[in-house]
Amino acid sequence: MNDDNKELLMIVGRRIRYLRKQKGMSILDLSIEADINRNYLSDLERGKRNPTITILSKISIALDVSLSFLLEGVDFY
Repeated sequence: MNDDNKELLMIVGRRIRYLRKQKGMSILDLSIEADINRNYLSDLERGKRNPTITILSKISIALDVSLSFLLEGVDFY
């Protein structure tokens, strides 16, 4: 994975963590709500996973934000 991709994953992960905390949710809460493994979600928030659109969609629904909002301002290469 190149550095641009790593940075992209970090940005998305930080945004998910920020939104989760703004909603007052723990990782466990969000993982249950989105039906995603808690360890996977933790790795995702730390930029260690490359999520599919399906996973991002589940997270956006659980956080009650649009997928486009979740990815807003993220530059894809």
